[in-house]
Amino acid sequence: MKITSFLAVVLMGMLVVQAQKKERARDFGISFDGKPGTYNAITDVSGVLVGYKTNISGSGKKAVRTGVTVILPTGQNDNSAYPAGYFSLNGDGEMTGTTVIDEYGLGYGPIGITNTNSVGVVRDAIGEWSSRKFSKGELVDFSFGLPVSAETFDGMLNDINGLHIKKEDVFEALDNAASGQVAEGNVGGGTGMSLFHFKGGSGTSSRVFKIDGKEYTVGAFVQGNFGGRKDLLISGVPVGKEITEAMPKFNSQKEKDGSIIVILATDAPLLPSQLKQMAKRASIGVARTGGFGYNSSGDIFLAFSTAAPKTNDKGTLQTWTALPKELLDPVYRSAALATEESIINALMAAETMEGYNGNIIYEIPKDKLKDVLKRYNRLGK
Repeated sequence: MKITSFLAVVLMGMLVVQAQKKERARDFGISFDGKPGTYNAITDVSGVLVGYKTNISGSGKKAVRTGVTVILPTGQNDNSAYPAGYFSLNGDGEMTGTTVIDEYGLGYGPIGITNTNSVGVVRDAIGEWSSRKFSKGELVDFSFGLPVSAETFDGMLNDINGLHIKKEDVFEALDNAASGQVAEGNVGGGTGMSLFHFKGGSGTSSRVFKIDGKEYTVGAFVQGNFGGRKDLLISGVPVGKEITEAMPKFNSQKEKDGSIIVILATDAPLLPSQLKQMAKRASIGVARTGGFGYNSSGDIFLAFSTAAPKTNDKGTLQTWTALPKELLDPVYRSAALATEESIINALMAAETMEGYNGNIIYEIPKDKLKDVLKRYNRLGK
């Protein structure tokens, strides 16, 4: 093995260890309802992969603090359609590919999340990657598809108009997407984001439950970049009103209201209309942390199932299997709870960052948070 290759492997191993050692909300003692899956991540839904590319360089007006996140509902070697539905709580944002989801009830290909000005390049790169891998050279070729690409605004820390996300970054995230443990905080599309005037970013969680004796999983992934400080709730505690220090430092800029993208995955067999209902429940998870869907916050949620419909050999008949609507309360509850915990996981993992024009967004002070939660008797062992 070449020395450069060896060092790359060692560095990658160090990054994995760092991700594993980072204290998550439950490790801190914050309690949540519901039973999580093995990794307490969206990857607990079998077959779902997550990949990142994080770009951090420069300072001042040339500060790059951004990235891209990809979620692969059907893995890297399968571009089969998957049942999907979406919901916009507040539409001051962008998620491409949603009209075809409304029309067909199906999503196609990987899902990308990035900064506001990079939605287009991420969408196109996902399409190109898919076309390279899956095109059969047919006259009517849908391998490029109509990819889903969503965004939140990182312009307080990132030179967002510099358009620093390139298609090669997206390719790298897609090629390196993996199952298992998922990094959180200042990674991927969440690199330059904030939550409740603390540093925010990427977060994930999952819930397992049984319906008629069969176990199912719901996983959530969030790119959190929203909320006013006074609104923050953790385990029902008004943490934002209690922790008034560590406010962001902005030089000649006023913070823009943020946004949140939530991606929900499940292995439960659901119809597109049921997945739309599931996506709506992300709103409850956002509200449980203190989100109100303020005016310029783009709060857009997508849910998909890995239990795809079956089509006969002729393509003349499609058969769907679905749980009855009357039994979906565990799905709805899990979607809300996993969203809530994902947001708090993003908040706990994020670290103080200085970025564009010397702006600084501080991480939530853990010692102060512990004192507040103890005072309200909400901190577990």
